[in-house]
Amino acid sequence: MKQRFLLPSLAIATAIVLAGCSSTTTSSGGGDATDPDATINIGSIYEPQNLDNTAGGGQGVSEALNGNVYEGLFSLTDAGKVEPLLAKSTKVSDDGLVYTFGLQDGVTFASGDPLTAADVKYSIDRVRADDSKSARKSTLDSIASIETPDDATVVITLKTKSISLTYNLSYIWVVNDALKDPLTKTDGTGPYTLGTWKRGSSLSLERNDAYWNTKATNKEVVFNYFTDATAENNALLTGAVDVITSVQSPDALAQFDNDDYTVNNGASTTKELLAYNDRVAPFNNVKVRQAVSAAIDNKKLLNSIWGDYGTLIGSMVPPTDPWYVDLTGVNAYDPAKAKSLLAEAGLPNGFSFTLDTPDYDPHPVVAEFLKSELAKVGITMTINIITADEWYTKVYQDHDFEATLQEHVNDRDVVFYGNPDFYWGYDNADVTKLIADAETSDTTDEQTAKLKEANAIIADEAASEWLYLYPQIVVSSSDVTGYPLNGINSQFYAFTITKRA
Repeated sequence: MKQRFLLPSLAIATAIVLAGCSSTTTSSGGGDATDPDATINIGSIYEPQNLDNTAGGGQGVSEALNGNVYEGLFSLTDAGKVEPLLAKSTKVSDDGLVYTFGLQDGVTFASGDPLTAADVKYSIDRVRADDSKSARKSTLDSIASIETPDDATVVITLKTKSISLTYNLSYIWVVNDALKDPLTKTDGTGPYTLGTWKRGSSLSLERNDAYWNTKATNKEVVFNYFTDATAENNALLTGAVDVITSVQSPDALAQFDNDDYTVNNGASTTKELLAYNDRVAPFNNVKVRQAVSAAIDNKKLLNSIWGDYGTLIGSMVPPTDPWYVDLTGVNAYDPAKAKSLLAEAGLPNGFSFTLDTPDYDPHPVVAEFLKSELAKVGITMTINIITADEWYTKVYQDHDFEATLQEHVNDRDVVFYGNPDFYWGYDNADVTKLIADAETSDTTDEQTAKLKEANAIIADEAASEWLYLYPQIVVSSSDVTGYPLNGINSQFYAFTITKRA
């Protein structure tokens, strides 16, 4: 099953205002009466591996459960804004090291158990645990201790200031500490409860009529899972599903170009990345990495994959991030310059390397394109196709690779270039310090300035090759409205989706 790679991210400090369910950017639609007891069928190619966000559940578990079954102290809206959810109040000490959160009143889990501060502490600690597979784990490294002076209060003390704390907490699901089997069962505070999970087929969510906040606008949501995009598109054409979370090819759109369907092109944070292992030769040489970047015609690649959709990017930072700067001109396509850089690196005749690529689209197609491009400047690339599970072990965990392809879903994830131990092994002391200093900034302006400076260095040194930014194309029946349009970290809030009666 296809799984994009979700990573922890850095956030901007956001003003904290009391809010209910996260606001959702919605599709346009008419004013006809809607059915409050409708079942919304959603098409997706991202089935969860399991139902636990600390056990490698993949993109699918976040898409189905985040904000729908499970909630956090804070939520991230479809527009990327951090808003309080289970946190009723927030107080920060003058030195920025102690956060005191008061919990919402009257919140219960789907099981009927009341939400307590102990559940919040348990949920944060399980993400921080040594055996946690959560990609969010490292974002909580600044936490020194968590205390629960009473059932309605959580006190988090930090080792160092963390301007991103509330953003990072928006990814931490609050789970009932009495839940015994989070891999196959759920117990959250969200607007839905888990219905039936038919592995390899579907996962249903049922409206939680005891929900503490605004109830879902539909009675049931069913995520229908497909192994290929054609079958998913056909399901929409035949009415088997009402909405597709992300169309995989522009070639599919012509069949939806009529009044029966709505096609939306939202903002994406998913980057297609050629990641080098910067620890090993020849990719430990900046000039080699710059040469590879200059040898690749990213515009031609994007057009071949997505036609007129998608965006060229020159760094890990998409336009939706506050520290975005257009760096597409850095190490831009220039085969002659690529050859010159290789000569300067002592490789006038080029070199050979192996690319480990996941076996699902578009990676194999992208790999073939890269092989052809690099051959023009004397670089020989061997393609080794591996499964998503093999990628996680071989590349992410063991760092046993020369170069790889991967989708990086999250916004604000440039910070991983400040961690030399991350799988791509980029190590620049100035960048590491800038990113660390950005996290302890007093203001968002200071944070933004430091991350812009760090990103400029990362791009200039071609730490990776950022091939393109995916489009986020959501297609639905014209009878269905209220779904998210933007591809923010794979979440797909379903609680505001409506269907005409």
